[in-house]
Amino acid sequence: MLQVGDMAPDFELKSHLEKDRTVKLSDLRGKNVVIAFYPFDWTGVCGTQIPSYEADKERFADVEATVLGISGDSVPSHIAWAESLGGISYDLLSDFHPKGEVAKKYGTWREDGGFSNRDLFIVDKEGKIAYIDRHELLDKPNNEELFNVLSKI
Repeated sequence: MLQVGDMAPDFELKSHLEKDRTVKLSDLRGKNVVIAFYPFDWTGVCGTQIPSYEADKERFADVEATVLGISGDSVPSHIAWAESLGGISYDLLSDFHPKGEVAKKYGTWREDGGFSNRDLFIVDKEGKIAYIDRHELLDKPNNEELFNVLSKI
Protein backbone atom coordinates (compact mmCIF):
# COMPACT_ATOMS: atom_id res chain seq x y z
CA MET A 1 0.00 0.00 0.00
CA LEU A 2 1.36 3.41 -0.98
CA GLN A 3 2.14 5.92 1.74
CA VAL A 4 2.92 9.62 1.91
CA GLY A 5 6.57 10.09 0.99
CA ASP A 6 6.67 7.20 -1.50
CA MET A 7 7.53 7.88 -5.13
CA ALA A 8 4.31 7.92 -7.12
CA PRO A 9 4.09 5.02 -9.56
CA ASP A 10 4.57 6.33 -13.08
CA PHE A 11 1.92 5.72 -15.73
CA GLU A 12 0.94 6.72 -19.23
CA LEU A 13 -2.75 6.79 -20.12
CA LYS A 14 -4.92 8.06 -22.96
CA SER A 15 -6.84 11.30 -22.44
CA HIS A 16 -10.24 12.45 -23.60
CA LEU A 17 -8.92 15.85 -24.71
CA GLU A 18 -7.33 15.12 -28.07
CA LYS A 19 -7.15 12.15 -30.40
CA ASP A 20 -4.18 9.98 -29.47
CA ARG A 21 -3.18 12.28 -26.57
CA THR A 22 -1.49 10.47 -23.73
CA VAL A 23 -0.40 11.78 -20.37
CA LYS A 24 2.67 10.43 -18.60
CA LEU A 25 2.91 11.29 -14.91
CA SER A 26 6.71 11.67 -14.95
CA ASP A 27 6.37 14.32 -17.69
CA LEU A 28 4.56 16.50 -15.13
CA ARG A 29 7.52 16.79 -12.74
CA GLY A 30 7.90 20.39 -11.61
CA LYS A 31 4.15 20.68 -11.03
CA ASN A 32 1.96 19.43 -8.24
CA VAL A 33 -0.46 16.83 -9.56
CA VAL A 34 -3.84 15.95 -8.11
CA ILE A 35 -4.83 12.44 -9.16
CA ALA A 36 -8.53 11.84 -8.67
CA PHE A 37 -9.50 8.19 -9.08
CA TYR A 38 -13.24 7.83 -9.49
CA PRO A 39 -15.43 4.76 -10.12
CA PHE A 40 -17.40 5.54 -13.29
CA ASP A 41 -18.47 8.18 -15.77
CA TRP A 42 -22.21 8.86 -15.82
CA THR A 43 -22.80 8.37 -12.09
CA GLY A 44 -24.24 10.74 -9.49
CA VAL A 45 -21.33 11.52 -7.16
CA CYS A 46 -18.78 11.46 -10.01
CA GLY A 47 -21.04 13.86 -11.90
CA THR A 48 -20.54 16.46 -9.15
CA GLN A 49 -16.94 15.63 -8.17
CA ILE A 50 -15.38 15.90 -11.62
CA PRO A 51 -17.02 19.26 -12.52
CA SER A 52 -15.94 20.67 -9.14
CA TYR A 53 -12.30 20.48 -10.26
CA GLU A 54 -13.22 22.29 -13.47
CA ALA A 55 -14.97 25.00 -11.44
CA ASP A 56 -11.79 25.45 -9.36
CA LYS A 57 -9.32 25.25 -12.27
CA GLU A 58 -7.95 28.76 -11.66
CA ARG A 59 -7.34 27.97 -7.99
CA PHE A 60 -5.46 24.82 -8.98
CA ALA A 61 -3.37 26.88 -11.42
CA ASP A 62 -2.59 29.36 -8.63
CA VAL A 63 -0.96 26.55 -6.60
CA GLU A 64 0.82 25.15 -9.66
CA ALA A 65 -1.32 22.01 -9.66
CA THR A 66 -2.56 19.90 -12.53
CA VAL A 67 -5.65 17.74 -12.05
CA LEU A 68 -5.94 14.29 -13.61
CA GLY A 69 -9.16 12.31 -13.38
CA ILE A 70 -8.76 8.54 -13.78
CA SER A 71 -11.37 5.82 -14.14
CA GLY A 72 -11.60 2.46 -15.85
CA ASP A 73 -14.00 3.83 -18.46
CA SER A 74 -13.02 4.11 -22.12
CA VAL A 75 -11.86 7.27 -23.90
CA PRO A 76 -15.12 7.49 -25.92
CA SER A 77 -17.10 7.33 -22.68
CA HIS A 78 -14.94 10.11 -21.19
CA ILE A 79 -15.44 12.27 -24.29
CA ALA A 80 -19.23 11.90 -24.30
CA TRP A 81 -19.51 12.36 -20.54
CA ALA A 82 -17.28 15.46 -20.50
CA GLU A 83 -19.44 16.99 -23.23
CA SER A 84 -22.59 16.19 -21.25
CA LEU A 85 -21.07 18.01 -18.25
CA GLY A 86 -20.49 21.15 -20.32
CA GLY A 87 -16.85 20.37 -21.04
CA ILE A 88 -13.90 19.31 -18.91
CA SER A 89 -10.63 21.07 -19.80
CA TYR A 90 -8.30 18.91 -17.72
CA ASP A 91 -7.40 15.32 -18.63
CA LEU A 92 -9.82 12.50 -17.92
CA LEU A 93 -7.62 9.45 -18.32
CA SER A 94 -8.74 6.00 -19.33
CA ASP A 95 -7.45 3.11 -17.22
CA PHE A 96 -9.39 0.81 -19.55
CA HIS A 97 -6.84 -1.56 -21.03
CA PRO A 98 -5.48 -3.42 -19.30
CA LYS A 99 -8.45 -2.74 -17.04
CA GLY A 100 -7.49 -0.96 -13.82
CA GLU A 101 -3.72 -1.36 -14.24
CA VAL A 102 -2.91 2.10 -12.84
CA ALA A 103 -5.56 1.92 -10.11
CA LYS A 104 -4.00 -1.36 -8.99
CA LYS A 105 -0.56 0.31 -8.70
CA TYR A 106 -2.15 2.93 -6.43
CA GLY A 107 -4.08 0.39 -4.35
CA THR A 108 -7.46 1.76 -5.31
CA TRP A 109 -8.81 -0.96 -7.64
CA ARG A 110 -11.75 -3.04 -6.44
CA GLU A 111 -11.57 -6.56 -7.82
CA ASP A 112 -15.03 -7.25 -6.39
CA GLY A 113 -16.61 -4.67 -8.68
CA GLY A 114 -14.12 -4.03 -11.46
CA PHE A 115 -13.70 -0.31 -10.73
CA SER A 116 -11.57 2.06 -8.69
CA ASN A 117 -12.42 3.57 -5.35
CA ARG A 118 -12.91 7.31 -4.96
CA ASP A 119 -9.34 8.06 -3.86
CA LEU A 120 -7.25 11.20 -4.19
CA PHE A 121 -3.48 11.52 -4.34
CA ILE A 122 -1.38 14.66 -4.47
CA VAL A 123 2.00 14.14 -6.09
CA ASP A 124 4.52 16.90 -5.38
CA LYS A 125 6.86 18.54 -7.87
CA GLU A 126 9.54 15.89 -7.25
CA GLY A 127 7.16 13.00 -7.93
CA LYS A 128 6.55 11.95 -4.32
CA ILE A 129 3.16 11.32 -2.82
CA ALA A 130 2.36 14.25 -0.53
CA TYR A 131 -1.24 13.36 0.36
CA ILE A 132 -3.63 10.43 0.19
CA ASP A 133 -7.37 10.78 0.80
CA ARG A 134 -9.61 7.73 0.55
CA HIS A 135 -13.37 8.19 0.35
CA GLU A 136 -16.45 6.04 0.53
CA LEU A 137 -18.05 5.60 -2.88
CA LEU A 138 -20.97 7.91 -2.08
CA ASP A 139 -18.81 10.55 -0.34
CA LYS A 140 -17.82 13.50 -2.56
CA PRO A 141 -14.35 14.84 -1.68
CA ASN A 142 -14.00 18.44 -0.52
CA ASN A 143 -11.70 20.55 -2.70
CA GLU A 144 -10.80 22.75 0.27
CA GLU A 145 -8.85 19.84 1.77
CA LEU A 146 -6.82 19.66 -1.45
CA PHE A 147 -6.12 23.39 -1.45
CA ASN A 148 -5.09 23.24 2.20
CA VAL A 149 -2.46 20.58 1.40
CA LEU A 150 -1.37 22.22 -1.86
CA SER A 151 -0.79 25.55 -0.11
CA LYS A 152 1.71 23.84 2.22
CA ILE A 153 3.85 21.99 -0.32
